[in-house]
Amino acid sequence: MASLTLRNIVKEYPQGKQKLQVIHGVSAHVDDGQFVVIVGPSGCGKSTLLRMVAGLEEITSGEIAIGQRVVNTLEPAERDIAMVFQNYALYPHMSVFDNMAYGLKIQKLPKPDIEARVAKAAAILELSSLLQRKPRQLSGGQRQRVAMGRAIVRQPQVFLFDEPLSNLDAKLRAQTRLEIQKLHTELGTTSLFVTHDQVEAMTLAQRMIVMNQGRIEQFDTPEQVYSRPASTFVAGFIGSPPMNLLQSAPGVPRGEILGIRPEHIHLSQDSGWTLQTQTTELLGAERLLHARLGEESVTIRLDAAIAPPQPGQTFRALPQAERLHRFDAASGLRLPS
Repeated sequence: MASLTLRNIVKEYPQGKQKLQVIHGVSAHVDDGQFVVIVGPSGCGKSTLLRMVAGLEEITSGEIAIGQRVVNTLEPAERDIAMVFQNYALYPHMSVFDNMAYGLKIQKLPKPDIEARVAKAAAILELSSLLQRKPRQLSGGQRQRVAMGRAIVRQPQVFLFDEPLSNLDAKLRAQTRLEIQKLHTELGTTSLFVTHDQVEAMTLAQRMIVMNQGRIEQFDTPEQVYSRPASTFVAGFIGSPPMNLLQSAPGVPRGEILGIRPEHIHLSQDSGWTLQTQTTELLGAERLLHARLGEESVTIRLDAAIAPPQPGQTFRALPQAERLHRFDAASGLRLPS
């Protein structure tokens, strides 16, 4: 295993006589054995960054190091990484065993070593009874586990995951997230995982990189990203529903944006903000109350047992003062508390 270091990574593409820069000087360090998730909206550069680490995209400038070794000019096969893709990339004519063993056979490892590695990976991923099946005989979740098994047997220094759960339904995604967590606990291999799904990011990451337009907005633990977002972008992207961001709430100074999460606003009898109900959403054990505060929208998370105000009804609500976040309106950056 090894650490992973990105130093001032820049990626440009030719665009006529000009150059289009899509990654703008990204720097980050992933400790040996750490599981880091890169999350952000489509087009933010997260997959491009991962592909540069893998050697599938050339970097324009900067430096990528795996352990103490700079890998900028090395081919993917020389970087000692293993990648799990969104589309599984299994050979349809090969059995599960042969799919998992293929890379080891290319390396000309002895047959007993190959069989031992495949058997161990299959046991970890609960694939032992499926080794003779073909991919067409497997479910989507089983195919993804085979793809992960093929990466495990390589015993790489770094695992790279490129949105590997996107093709699975919601139930399988939840199950596979648990499998990936157990896998990392057992193997402890340095891992970089790309997703646009914030639930995946929050549940899997030991630390997470939130990207926006080719830049890192925040690199921190999931707890810190959620409780102390570094910018209005992070505050609005992380959280479901996202943080309320208000410019005209009572008491907000000019040039400042006030942030408050929906679960940190409580109904009140005679104090706080005066709002008007728009709609409500029942989500099982909880309810989302969507309301207007002047010209701005506010979402409040309530226990489902609490009867909400009816659409059109005016009510009072009180934000928790210690849970308020303040951002600079011009830059969007968090202000010191």
